[in-house]
Amino acid sequence: MKNFTTKYVKSDIKSGLVVFLVALPLCLGIALASGAPLFSGIISGVVAGIVVGALSGSQLSVSGPAAGLTAIVLAAIASLGSFEAFLLAGFLAGIIQITLGFVKAGVLSNYLPSNVIEGMLAAIGIIIILSQLPHAVGFDEMHEGDYFFINADGQHQIFVTLANTINYIHPGALLVVLASLTVLIAFKKVPFLMRLKSIPGALIAVLVGIAINETLKATGSSLVISQEHLVNLPIPESMNQFWNQFSMPDFSQIVNIDVWVVALTIAAVASIETLLCIEAADKMDPLKRYTNTNRELKAQGVGNMLSCLIGGIPVTSVIVRTSANVNSGGRTKIAAISHGFFLMIAVLAIPSLLNKIPLASLAAVLLVVGYKLASPRIFIHMWHNSKKFQFIPFLVTVVAIVFTDLLVGVGIGLAVSVYFILRGNLKLAYFFKKDKHTKGETIQMELAQEVSFLNKAAIKQTFAHLPENSKVVLDASATVYIDYDVLQLIKDFVNEGAAERNITVELIGFRREYNIENSITYVNSIVSDNGAPVSPTVVTNGTKIPSNVLKVQELAMV
Repeated sequence: MKNFTTKYVKSDIKSGLVVFLVALPLCLGIALASGAPLFSGIISGVVAGIVVGALSGSQLSVSGPAAGLTAIVLAAIASLGSFEAFLLAGFLAGIIQITLGFVKAGVLSNYLPSNVIEGMLAAIGIIIILSQLPHAVGFDEMHEGDYFFINADGQHQIFVTLANTINYIHPGALLVVLASLTVLIAFKKVPFLMRLKSIPGALIAVLVGIAINETLKATGSSLVISQEHLVNLPIPESMNQFWNQFSMPDFSQIVNIDVWVVALTIAAVASIETLLCIEAADKMDPLKRYTNTNRELKAQGVGNMLSCLIGGIPVTSVIVRTSANVNSGGRTKIAAISHGFFLMIAVLAIPSLLNKIPLASLAAVLLVVGYKLASPRIFIHMWHNSKKFQFIPFLVTVVAIVFTDLLVGVGIGLAVSVYFILRGNLKLAYFFKKDKHTKGETIQMELAQEVSFLNKAAIKQTFAHLPENSKVVLDASATVYIDYDVLQLIKDFVNEGAAERNITVELIGFRREYNIENSITYVNSIVSDNGAPVSPTVVTNGTKIPSNVLKVQELAMV
């Protein structure tokens, strides 16, 4: 229990307070963006802080309702027909996550292409921005089964909704969102405010929104934002009314296949987002501790089961809260747990103040979150990283998610990414067509950095197209790995195939340290039988290899 040493308690509680100030507007805002009751965001924040914080193996990670799940929640509530049916899907997702933890699936995230993950996050950012634009200008009315971008039939209507938004612009809401955005940007750009790390910009932005609207109300201005455009948490007059705010899953939907599809989707995305955040948290940890990812999946599963059982939305480990925790001096899980208690106290003690928050202020906070996820710099980075193997799968994933849904979009992105991976592996650095080469010509073949079994067919075809009586320089100088089957193919060609067609083969860069049994290798020179190095040599059909040249059969490639 050394992580709970008393020397960190003071800094952890202070950090927990900062994380609470960051989390409060995000819990409400993410619930709003998800089309869920605002109180459900508070429930999930409390459960994630106290329960997941206590069970998690991570000392720094802070969980809560995640922006990455808003698209799924938004679509699922509409498609399943009720919030209670969605709660059942979230409850089942928790069971699936616990199962994943027991089968040690925590390593699976390492095998997802980074370009697809980046595309998923960027698409989520775009969806958050699009979903918050109506709230930002005061268009908060939703008809039954119409959660902004998805209609009652589950079909997207993004541009229709945005077009309608123009007709419902509220000047007061526009004033609040611009003021809130100004505050948020100032906390990122103004040096003095940037040094105030203990005061979160999101909280100040929300307070500014409240102050502006209360001033408009006090002066009788026509710009005042009415109650339907403010946070509307129930204010219980008794404990009985307080308990009535909680919802239960509709277990009668347990046989509904759509519920299980949503559950699997939530479990997959929540687990991936959690594992990515845990990896980031471990990298930020000043004490350089390592988190058991399988234990983390179990903790998240328990958290999601409990959250959805009492009316909360699904949770994940969240990078925004986690980074705020680290930057504020948090060192143990006391910070995450205390932030959950602060959230619970706030909803019990100051619900009247919370109900003064304009939805436009929360929209401003989420617009900034969305922009961070979908920043133009990410697109530029992916473009410069690799236009073909990184940017195209990344962009396809973004477009597919925005115009279909998250699960389908990620599937399309994975398919495109795998296509380019296979295409790249099937290519050789030098490809031959027999009619383009003449007899006696010297042909240079440079092997790629990694040569896997996927390259075998291309290399074999290349050998088959080499013209007779030619000279081939086979260069492996840039290669760090060559598959055993490929090594055997090269060995067979040098010993037999080249000999039959009188092809001269020169081996360059085959390194001894590959140390693969019965394969061909060589560094920058060929060594003799007694170990003495000699100059690079040519192995020619019909020519007896002298004793001072290492026989092909004895070469080993690294």
